[in-house]
Amino acid sequence: MTESRFPTKDAVLAFIRSSTVPVGKREIARAFKLSGSAHREALKELLRDLEADGNVERGRNKRMAPPQSLPEVAVLEVSAVDPDGELQARPLTWTGEGTPPRIFLLPERGKGAPAPAVGDKLLAKLSRINDRLYEGRIIRRIEGAEGRVLGVYHPAADGGRLIPTDRRNKTEFVVLPPNRGDAEAGDLVMADILPAGRLGLPQVRVTECFGSTAEPRAISLIAIHGAGLPTVFPHAALREAELAAVPPLSTREDLRAIPLVTIDGSDARDFDDAVWAETDPDPSNPGGWHLLVAIADVSYYVRPGSALDRAAYERGNSVYFPDRVVPMLPEALSNGLCSLRPGEDRACLAFHLWIDRDGALVRHRLVRGLMRSAARLTYEQVQACRDGTPDDDTGPLAEPVIAPLYGAFARLWAARGRRGTLELDLPERRVRVDERGRVGEIATRERLDSHRLVEEFMIAANVAAAETLEARTMPGLFRVHDQPSMDKMEALRGFLAGIGQTLPKRQELTPDHFTRILRKAAGTPEAPLVSEVILRAQAQAAYSPENIGHFGLALRRYAHFTSPIRRYADLIVHRALIRTLNLGVGGLDDGAMERLAEIGDHISATERRAAAAERDALDRFTASFLSDRIGARFAGRVSGVTRFGLFVRLDENGADGLIPASTLPDDRYEHDEAKHALVGQRHGRTYRLSAPVSVILVEADPLTGSTLFRLDDPQG
Repeated sequence: MTESRFPTKDAVLAFIRSSTVPVGKREIARAFKLSGSAHREALKELLRDLEADGNVERGRNKRMAPPQSLPEVAVLEVSAVDPDGELQARPLTWTGEGTPPRIFLLPERGKGAPAPAVGDKLLAKLSRINDRLYEGRIIRRIEGAEGRVLGVYHPAADGGRLIPTDRRNKTEFVVLPPNRGDAEAGDLVMADILPAGRLGLPQVRVTECFGSTAEPRAISLIAIHGAGLPTVFPHAALREAELAAVPPLSTREDLRAIPLVTIDGSDARDFDDAVWAETDPDPSNPGGWHLLVAIADVSYYVRPGSALDRAAYERGNSVYFPDRVVPMLPEALSNGLCSLRPGEDRACLAFHLWIDRDGALVRHRLVRGLMRSAARLTYEQVQACRDGTPDDDTGPLAEPVIAPLYGAFARLWAARGRRGTLELDLPERRVRVDERGRVGEIATRERLDSHRLVEEFMIAANVAAAETLEARTMPGLFRVHDQPSMDKMEALRGFLAGIGQTLPKRQELTPDHFTRILRKAAGTPEAPLVSEVILRAQAQAAYSPENIGHFGLALRRYAHFTSPIRRYADLIVHRALIRTLNLGVGGLDDGAMERLAEIGDHISATERRAAAAERDALDRFTASFLSDRIGARFAGRVSGVTRFGLFVRLDENGADGLIPASTLPDDRYEHDEAKHALVGQRHGRTYRLSAPVSVILVEADPLTGSTLFRLDDPQG
């Protein structure tokens, strides 16, 4: 019998790289038909060489994989639901460089428990697709929402039934009389899932009752509890907030004579940033501007390690719903001392910013000050004033305050255009509720120059914060946005080629490459499709102590500084600046400095949790708004394509809903991920992202947020 030829180092490395899971010596020997002690020793030596060269890594079980690979079985945390409804997860522990690979979770089959939610912990078997992408199959849930379910209680002959509000959970639960608590017919309740019996439906015990689902407030309550958002502040945190008071001027800079103004939406609940501008009087900066961006000094009231700090960290950020807000800080701060109300003294951190005639930031200085807002203005008021129709509030401010703001904004906007940012101006839905909490209107939020003005002032202050930290080598949290991954770029190139557009094949793509493609597509039927696909190709922004820059904004240094009332990241940045500039109490403590990576991961996760809860609430409010129009026809466009159906966005109001694949004309449909399409295998019908469609509303359930359509003309 002829002995097998011993493989080369490259051949073994190629086998390890191609495997979907880590492999051991036994699998390698079997693959290359190796046997005998000589081959075993030679293979052991070869693997040692590969490991020494850094081409592979050896796990705890001595199995080999490419560097920074994930193990075959790992504990994961559900991190997001992508625009196509797919669950994404991240490894609970990651010690590699940069961000961990993406993990898409395969749907569970035959499970009675609710579908995993953002924040749930899972044990999963992983299959490697490539270096940056894995598939995960859930083995079991190890903590989180697996033992609880939010649903609606309905009486029944044997006690009652609980119908989950999560539309992905089709299980019906039994509520025996002793387990009913105070629940009445139609009440929204939280219940614990009881150990499963051998026969019959699973049982639950009601633990909390939130009142009738007929109440409009039930919609956001479902989203809040479904996402596991903390809603009750500890008594100690509330007491700290109630005892807080405006600090004396002391060593602070007195800014009260400067007519700073807040500019927010008409429905804004807190005002944490104020702006002002003037032409720079310095003759060495001809055509330049002096800006002032003042931000509520939350760090003065929320000290490291305090009860307020612990509560704020747990929440990570405020979460906004059409009818309420789940704040990061108690009302005494968020709507009181840290809200820059007109005519009231407020503690602030303020950046003096100097820009040149081209809008470039030439220098900046941070002060801890005391300010007094001159006016609380809305975007609409400011824009109307700029367009020549001032009101009683804006009239006196038109020339001394509003005109200089627009003058400085024009320079910042020109600089933005020159540096080539990614300009994705996608429509945003806005739900208006009446005083009873019922949906009065769903409309697209109008984008005004006044919105852009405030955004550009905030970006300038954020850049100044990042530059200050980096110049002084002070640890902090940066808002980072990585370049799109190579696999997404290849998919995008293939898609663009299909509509006659090209994306350069180069290592360093810039945001301007995408913006040029968007400009070419502007005004064509494909424009919405191109915008959607480019958006989905982008990496997800996050918080990290490692500064890799912000790709979308085309900025090398960027840190969130402007919203410490509602973002813990901004509070960390404030503390870091206070410490490095010796601005007094409330600076970053040593413990936090050592945990910045952990803090960044945590608040990135709470940000994703908040976004998922806000989307969930928006879906439920939309379903409520449409619930009395079953059978109505609507025009819309395909806004998402998945293997289980098409998402459609209505032209009339921006509402989203699903056309299940099972209701499409008789065929077997394959999901073409590269073309963002469902393609019929027998008849060739193709349903593509952004295609116009006419649909009929079949279902709109506010309790589950389920909005279902069917095609108006299935053969069209």
